[in-house]
Amino acid sequence: MTPLNGPVEAGMRALVLLAETFPRRLDVAQLVYLDHAMLHSGDLDHGPASLHPDLPAGPGELGLRRRLIEQGLMVLLRAGLADMTTTDHGFMYEATDEAASFLNALEAPYVGQLIERADWLTSTYMHEGTDVREGMKQITQRWSDRIHVSPGDLGEDVL
Repeated sequence: MTPLNGPVEAGMRALVLLAETFPRRLDVAQLVYLDHAMLHSGDLDHGPASLHPDLPAGPGELGLRRRLIEQGLMVLLRAGLADMTTTDHGFMYEATDEAASFLNALEAPYVGQLIERADWLTSTYMHEGTDVREGMKQITQRWSDRIHVSPGDLGEDVL
């Protein structure tokens, strides 16, 4: 396990996102995309600097992130900081009334930076009727551009 990427840390980031989007409910896929965008906000148009370094395995990171977010949500549910409801669209999560007070009690600069980026994300990408996955196309397109190699890029000795 790496620092800042365990279930407690992922749960903390999910809590920041749920508190910032309250009363809107989010599903796991939305939380995964928003968590990635919050940490790598520099990859989005006019986004603030990224909090975490860019990783070469970007697409693979989303699969791991989903598992961590799910584990983090379980931590939040047990702590009474998030609620889960079932809808026609599946399981949806929202912050409880205690979430904002809990976050306000934290003094770590990192949490403040997460809140700033979550605020930027929600004001930029979370308009009513907007699918957050659409905004993530910028990031996934950037990954595609990075890994796309044309035969001319490989050199003659490789072919």
